[in-house]
Amino acid sequence: MSSDYHWCVSLYEAKAAEFILYGRALGLSHSEAEDVLQETFVALMEKSDAPEEPWHYSLRTFRNRAFNYRRSLWRRMARELESLRWFEVADDESQQEKAAMRSLAQLPSEQSEVIVLKIWHRHTFEEIGRLLEVSPNTVAGRYRYGLQKLKTLLEGEEYERLEHIGAEVAVLGPTTSLRQN
Repeated sequence: MSSDYHWCVSLYEAKAAEFILYGRALGLSHSEAEDVLQETFVALMEKSDAPEEPWHYSLRTFRNRAFNYRRSLWRRMARELESLRWFEVADDESQQEKAAMRSLAQLPSEQSEVIVLKIWHRHTFEEIGRLLEVSPNTVAGRYRYGLQKLKTLLEGEEYERLEHIGAEVAVLGPTTSLRQN
C-alpha cells in the first residue's frame, strides 16, 4: 500500500455521502453501498499514484464495483426485499420528501442515476456521459425524460411554496425593444 494516499483520504471525507447516494441510485441498499464504498477506497489506497482525475476515477471504480456487487443472485434477492426503502428514512422527513423519494425510486435506473449525478453531484452532462460511457446527448435525454416522469408522478402533491405543481403560471407579455430605429 502506498504511504502517499492523502488524496484518497480527503476524497473519501469530502464525498462519501455522495457515493452512498449514488450507490442507492444504482440499486444498492444503504449497507451494500457502504460495502462497495469501502472496497473501492481500499483498492484506491493500494494504487501507487493518484489518478489524473481522482473524483472521476473513483466514481467510475465505485460504479463498476457496484455493478459487480449487484450481479450476485442472493444479493439481488435481498435488494428486492429492501426496495421499499430506497433512501434511509429519517423521522423528520416531510410528506413532500417522502413523495419525491418514492417517485425517484419509480424511475428507470438509467434516469434516476443521471438525475442523482446531475442534481446531487452537480456533474455536467459531459462528465456524466464520460462516466457512463454514453454521449452527453443521451445523458441529457435521460435527464429530461426522468424529470418529465417525476413531474407527472408528483403532480397533485402539495409543496411548501406558493404555487401548486401543474397549476397555471402567469406569463408576462413581450418586452419592448430598447433599440431605436
